[in-house]
Amino acid sequence: MMYLKIFFIACLVLLPAQGLAAEDTYGYPIPGSYESTIIGTPAKLMPELPANINTRQLVLDVFPERKKPSIFFYDEGLRCTFAYQDHKAPLVFLIAGTGSSDRSAKLMVMMKAFYQAGFHVITLPSPTHANFIISASQSRIPGDLTEDAADLYRAMEIAWNQVRGDVEVSSFYLCGYSLGGTQAAFVAKLDEERRIFNFRKVLMIDPAVSLYTSSGRIEGLMKKIPGGPKKEGIFFNKMLSKFSEFYRYGNYVAINDEFLYAIYADKLYSSEETAGLIGLTFRINLAGMIFSSDVMTNSGYVVPKNRVLKITDSLSDYFLVSCHLSFFDYFNEYLFPYFQMRRPGLTKQAFIDSLSIKSIEGYLKTSDKFGVMANENDFILTGEDLKYLQQLFGKRTKIYPRGGHLGNLEYKENIAYMIAFFKQ
Repeated sequence: MMYLKIFFIACLVLLPAQGLAAEDTYGYPIPGSYESTIIGTPAKLMPELPANINTRQLVLDVFPERKKPSIFFYDEGLRCTFAYQDHKAPLVFLIAGTGSSDRSAKLMVMMKAFYQAGFHVITLPSPTHANFIISASQSRIPGDLTEDAADLYRAMEIAWNQVRGDVEVSSFYLCGYSLGGTQAAFVAKLDEERRIFNFRKVLMIDPAVSLYTSSGRIEGLMKKIPGGPKKEGIFFNKMLSKFSEFYRYGNYVAINDEFLYAIYADKLYSSEETAGLIGLTFRINLAGMIFSSDVMTNSGYVVPKNRVLKITDSLSDYFLVSCHLSFFDYFNEYLFPYFQMRRPGLTKQAFIDSLSIKSIEGYLKTSDKFGVMANENDFILTGEDLKYLQQLFGKRTKIYPRGGHLGNLEYKENIAYMIAFFKQ
């Protein structure tokens, strides 16, 4: 596995970086948007980070009265990771991207980098992660940026109250990547009202401008598989079969690099198939979110209503059903109807508009605490999205020429920029 990864990276490094200006000095080597997204950053191009730091796991009891279905017996509370200095220091909250836990690989690299730079750090899972839905989401139906931000802010308050007696904090910062980057803007806006943290700076890494549009672009990657719908079905079933080899009862929603590299190694080398793999990974993360939400709300969307799942029950069939649900299925059949019921008169377009940072543009324009990092070839963004980010945030927008979606997040130059943004 590792030899194949090294070989594949070496081949990519030797390829000419087509379309890049001659004066380009950015050292991230992988030119393809999809390839960089899957592979990430070669180890030798990552920063040198400490192997061991002072950390402890936080388990937050966000809703003490909440009764959890027995199928989620393993979930004892919202899990966050706390890295702490032995002296007074600023504290940065890090929000994970779609479907990721508080200990995702990217968050751990970021946590070590900020720790090395002298920060306390608290990492939080994405509101789309099963653990967050089960233990920290008030509605248990993720997808509304304003409500998800309120859930995140509540979790941050509880986490801070749990550790504040153990450390000295000089100031607070906020950072998130992908969906977490978009959510960071809404969390910061809420903090302007509640004033618990008074975040000095907020960094949004590879954020979506519109959750609806970006999710649609990711879903569209499945259509890039050669051969049309028939080939797409074969590819989808083949990948699901491969995934089953990594299936772990009670933890099937976790997608890690081992899974990605293993199925990438299964002779899926074309750009189109790589795009399909990214789309499938998104679907699998979405499946875990839908299943967890459905069981927690007893909605009957995937699991029959009032069906009590036992810990000995197989979840495979529910998983397969969930995997064949697209983001648009979730949006049209589950998410929007729920909020329309709660907000009479809400139109679909108005709800879609609320799932964009444009809905809080007035606030973002008036604040100089924000910064954005993005990539020119990020497939979740349109050219108009990139222009919008540059117009909205001006000189505080850092656009890299390549990196796909999060592929260069762990690159040493990117990490250095993150740290420098908060140190300025």
